[in-house]
Amino acid sequence: MQDLDEQQWRDLLQRLRRFALWLTREPASADDLVQATVERALSRRTQQREAEALRAWLFTILYRLFLDTKRRERLHARWLSWFGRGSADDPALGDNTEAIVFAQADLKAFAQLSTEQRALLLLVSVEGLSYKEAAQALEIPIGTVMSRLSRARAALRGLTEGNPAPAPLRRLK
Repeated sequence: MQDLDEQQWRDLLQRLRRFALWLTREPASADDLVQATVERALSRRTQQREAEALRAWLFTILYRLFLDTKRRERLHARWLSWFGRGSADDPALGDNTEAIVFAQADLKAFAQLSTEQRALLLLVSVEGLSYKEAAQALEIPIGTVMSRLSRARAALRGLTEGNPAPAPLRRLK
């Protein structure tokens, strides 16, 4: 990243905060988002090549972080509702027997997955880790993460939609 003087940084941070505030509608969340944006930009400063594109690059980072946060919040809200602890805005499952039955069926199907599949789904879908971060956490190649995750999603979809996946065939010698 290029070297900016103090006034340029202040102007840029003010613009980022204004955009973040518009997105989040909460001053504290906007400040956190700007801080995360600057942190990400500084840690990846070698990726930004053109000095003129710095502002656009920072806004792109901020917006993507915002989207990632919202996506993670929706996933967490869904998992919390499955466990009967809905948020104040979200009605708890306690009043809806059908929703409880479906949630229990989904959790039962999830429990039927292999340990590796459950770990990958939790890390990527619930915790929001990237494929690369999940690969590092599990100490496996990224290609393995992608293929196992695909199979895990297909298996879970099959179990929850009533079409269980056939048992994998093993080659015997």
